[in-house]
Amino acid sequence: MQFTDYLSITLKIIVSLSILNVWLVQFNKPTRWRGGDAKTILEEFKVYGLSKTQYYIIGFLKISLALVLLVSIQFQNLTLLGSLGLALLLLGSIAMHLKIKDPLYKSFPAFLFLVMTVVIAILA
Repeated sequence: MQFTDYLSITLKIIVSLSILNVWLVQFNKPTRWRGGDAKTILEEFKVYGLSKTQYYIIGFLKISLALVLLVSIQFQNLTLLGSLGLALLLLGSIAMHLKIKDPLYKSFPAFLFLVMTVVIAILA
């Protein structure tokens, strides 16, 4: 294996586990990164003007694509689906922070993971 293979695997693990952590472990806990004054992900979606249905759809997509990205370590042909799918959702996250005029630091995690997913796609 080459350095780029190790880099890709490392980024896949970081991105996937982080997204799974946010959506499955930390979803009901306040963080400094949440949009507006939201304390939970569901409250954050309300701040953005999104519905509970959109919350469930986006949550399902983020969790599913994070799992696809993890599985792509073994099945390389899934890499673009996982990385570009997550990149699109992360762009949406950044757009929502900008929409409600959050301080820029609140969109930093989404931006950082966007960069990582694009690097994963480029290395694929």
